[in-house]
Amino acid sequence: MKRLVFVTFALLVALSVSSCTKEKDSSHLSIRMTDAIANYSAVMIDIQGVEVMVNDGAPVLLNTEPGVYNLLDYSNGLDTLIAYGDLNEGTISQIRLILGTNNTVTKDNVVYPLSTPSAMQSGLKLQIHQKLVAGVSYSILLDFDAHQSIVLGGNGDYQLKPVLRTIEAVMSGSIKGNITPIGVIAIVTATANGISFSSVTNASGDFLIAGVPVGTYDVTVTPDLPMLSVTVTGIEVALGVSTNVGTLAL
Repeated sequence: MKRLVFVTFALLVALSVSSCTKEKDSSHLSIRMTDAIANYSAVMIDIQGVEVMVNDGAPVLLNTEPGVYNLLDYSNGLDTLIAYGDLNEGTISQIRLILGTNNTVTKDNVVYPLSTPSAMQSGLKLQIHQKLVAGVSYSILLDFDAHQSIVLGGNGDYQLKPVLRTIEAVMSGSIKGNITPIGVIAIVTATANGISFSSVTNASGDFLIAGVPVGTYDVTVTPDLPMLSVTVTGIEVALGVSTNVGTLAL
C-alpha cells in the first residue's frame, strides 16, 4: 500500500511540475472581440495575428485564432476569443492587431473591399496600461465601433479606419506561499465548495496556485509519506491579488 501511495504521489508531481513552473512566472491573458451595431449587412475583418508588448520589450505573438470575422456577429453583448497566451509578470503597454487583406463591407447586398491606410500596414496598434500579476488570469475586450470604423472615400471606395476601445478585466486571483523544510516536494491544493485547484512546490519550497476564482479556500499541503498533511483555513482570494499564505511548516 505504501508503494502504491508513493507511485501515485510521484505521478501527480510529474504531471504538475511543467505547468507549475510556468505558473510561477506568468499570467494568462485572453483577447476577445465585440462590436457595436452598424448600418451594414456585414463587416468582415481579416485577423491574422495578435501581438502584445510587455514592459516595453519585444512584441510577443499570442496564440491567435486567425480568420475573417464578421463584426456584426458579435454585437448586443456577444463576443469571441481571438487570441490567448501566458505572459511574464509586468505591464502590457500595447496590443497590435495584424490584419490580412481580405477585409470587406456589405451594403445593400453589394460587397465592397475595405482598403487600409498606409499607416496601418504594420498592424493596428492600441496603447493600454494593464498590469499583470503572476498566476492571475486577465481578459481584454476589443470593442469595435463598425459604424465609425468604415469611411466612404471621395472616389466611392470604402476604407477601414478602425475605431475601438479596450475594456480590461481581471478574471481571477491566486494563492502563493512556501513550505518548510526546504527540499520537500508536496502537492498544494486550495478547496472551496467541493472544487479544488492544485499546484506543486519547487525545490525552494515555493508554490503558486494560479487562476483561482474569488472566494474563501482551505489550503492543504500534502507531502510524501511518512510526513503528514497540513491545512490552513479561511484563505481569502480577491480579483487581481496574489494572496500570500506565508510559510507552512510540515
